[in-house]
Amino acid sequence: MSAAFDFPAWQQAQRARVEQALSDWTPPHAPGGLGEAMRYAVLGGGKRLRALLALAACEAVGGHAGAALRAACALECIHAYSLVHDDMPCMDNDVLRRGQPTVHVKFGEAQALLAGDALQTLAFELLTPDEEQGMDGAMQARLVALLARAAGALGMAGGQAVDLASVGVQLTEPQLREMHRLKTGALLRAAPLMGAACAAGVSVKALEALGDYGDAIGLAFQVIDDVLDVTGSDAALGKTAGKDAAAGKPTYVSLLGLDAARALADELHAKALAALAASGLPDTRALAALAAATVHRDH
Repeated sequence: MSAAFDFPAWQQAQRARVEQALSDWTPPHAPGGLGEAMRYAVLGGGKRLRALLALAACEAVGGHAGAALRAACALECIHAYSLVHDDMPCMDNDVLRRGQPTVHVKFGEAQALLAGDALQTLAFELLTPDEEQGMDGAMQARLVALLARAAGALGMAGGQAVDLASVGVQLTEPQLREMHRLKTGALLRAAPLMGAACAAGVSVKALEALGDYGDAIGLAFQVIDDVLDVTGSDAALGKTAGKDAAAGKPTYVSLLGLDAARALADELHAKALAALAASGLPDTRALAALAAATVHRDH
């Protein structure tokens, strides 16, 4: 590797690409004001971690850049829909997201529900274009399968169901880990695998390593979320701090304590880096930098 990797510049450029693409592809004029609610939900904020993971993995395997951008935006659409529904009164009943009123507060519950539904279907529309050269049917099918499995009943949605059923329940560490493997981890594992799916001929060894990396990042992200829920402020987090504890939800901090939770995040960071080292891929600097950013973030 010749020149030093400038992660801040890379991250800024990739986020700008994703933001522009999401703006281009999220319809502003959907009927009944739906487009406005969709765009409010998906544009102008967030870490874009899932998108960045997909783009970084595609770069690492030398994949199709246009397909990876579509995969990145599809991941963000699924993530945004999940937050819209998660914030609603029937779920977590939160009024603040990314420093702004949540979608149901601004647009009403019915419109928020529809905006989430429409963002979910938009994700799969983005993965099945007619016009993207080099993105053949086999690639589209791989991307759709990875995203659908990660978002569905045995992935994110299933994890959310476990989360709701666990309020006020004392979970063991393996039970808590399994809940977060589904709720948060499934989509974060899918992100680098979707980036890799934008190339042909990626070795089984590299795919397994990227899956292990995604597993470690997914759990580390949730552990740090639990830490920040205790140590952060509403202003810094852009959402209501301390809400998990107030709602009686099991967290890594409530189970292990603050210091042990931080130590676990450091251990998972090391596992993510070890997976990248085992991948055999020539340049994983962006993926390594994203792992560090996940564990050392303050919001």
